[in-house]
Amino acid sequence: MQHAVLPPTPTGRGLTVERLSRFEDGADLSALVWRAGPGWRMVSSAVLGGGLGERLWVLNAQVHHGYRRVDPAEHLKELAAAVGLAGDGVGLMTAADVEAHTRADDGGVEAVVTAGIEVRGWAAAPAVPAPALSATAGPRAFAPGTINVVAAVPVPLSDAALVNAVATAVEAKVQALVEAGLDCSGTPTDAICVASRVPRPGEEPHSFAGPRSLWGARLARAVHGAVLDAVT
Repeated sequence: MQHAVLPPTPTGRGLTVERLSRFEDGADLSALVWRAGPGWRMVSSAVLGGGLGERLWVLNAQVHHGYRRVDPAEHLKELAAAVGLAGDGVGLMTAADVEAHTRADDGGVEAVVTAGIEVRGWAAAPAVPAPALSATAGPRAFAPGTINVVAAVPVPLSDAALVNAVATAVEAKVQALVEAGLDCSGTPTDAICVASRVPRPGEEPHSFAGPRSLWGARLARAVHGAVLDAVT
């Protein structure tokens, strides 16, 4: 597995991604890396580094359609180590072409999106047979996400506000999909990561990130713009 670093793609004040390429399983694949460094708290649904805590980097790795590995977290750790990413970080996967990523910013909030929408639908879909939802259902249980949203808010947010920010970003994603004429709320395996600054000594984190709050509104517009760009 060989990696090559392509010139960085500037994405604003804080969220600057590098495009990486590698040869794996007989194919050329790409990835995006944000080397955020210290000073960021992130909340994420990612298979690697998910949850809430301080994180140093975000890796969004392209994998084959029909991904078959059943250890995605270990795979992402291998990819991260291969490009010099150390410490705690967030690892996302997608079958979409990450080189076709889109970005938008609003008032200092930035969002970078990769999207593939071949398999999509509404969140509240009819129930499927229980075996399809089982953790032992095989590789399908670990299928990589196809709409990955990474967003950075340049101010501190409380734990509750970070959770609120995830809801706001997802609402904005769905709004963009509907406005693009797509009859869906997303794909079955979408993933998200929202970062905010670690508070400085004596600095009070913002308590709200809903769509009508100052920073939530900016987050919503940034995510909406990037998703709309990605799917139209």
